[in-house]
Amino acid sequence: MSDWSEDFVVSLARTESGPDLYNQYAETSAHNALRRANLGRYLRDMERRRPEALLLFEAPGYRGCRLTGIPVTSRRVLLEGLPGPGLFGRERGYADVPEPGFERIQGEQSATILWRALADLGVAPLIWNSVPFHPHRAGRPLSNRPPRAAELSQGRGFLRELLARFKPRTLVAVGRSAQGSLAALGLEHHPLRHPAHGGSGEFVTGLRALYE
Repeated sequence: MSDWSEDFVVSLARTESGPDLYNQYAETSAHNALRRANLGRYLRDMERRRPEALLLFEAPGYRGCRLTGIPVTSRRVLLEGLPGPGLFGRERGYADVPEPGFERIQGEQSATILWRALADLGVAPLIWNSVPFHPHRAGRPLSNRPPRAAELSQGRGFLRELLARFKPRTLVAVGRSAQGSLAALGLEHHPLRHPAHGGSGEFVTGLRALYE
């Protein structure tokens, strides 16, 4: 890793979380080590590309970032790769995370919609979450819940660091939590509807309008 990306991933790994907020980068298991490696590889790739836009989402889901370590990226996207943007894939060094209990999970709705649209456009903006860790229902790791205000506040520290490093000219807030996070930092942004729960059409149309 570059010095910056290594320090950033280590900072994530050493951040404490609660019983219903899973830190998928914590230095507690071999599975999390694979996720740290995946995220570090992604950040290094983004450093080389110098993306002009950031797409900010809400929080990791158990079918996506909670499993792979990369925001809004499912196991299928991670391992198969994206020929258009030239991202991900086993051949680029990304690793599967064979954690027990997640064996049957391959795709995630938001990840599929997002990366299909970006592949069609041939672009690869920086993708991040307002909360970097996985909010779930107590005792149910294979579930998602909305992040709390304190969790969003904690996430803004990492968001500030990411923005300082990449300096994207265009900020896109996907969903209300992301809009609130960028507004709390006093940053102008383009709001987009979240692709889940019936919002895929509006999301793709809005994304295309931003790039075309």
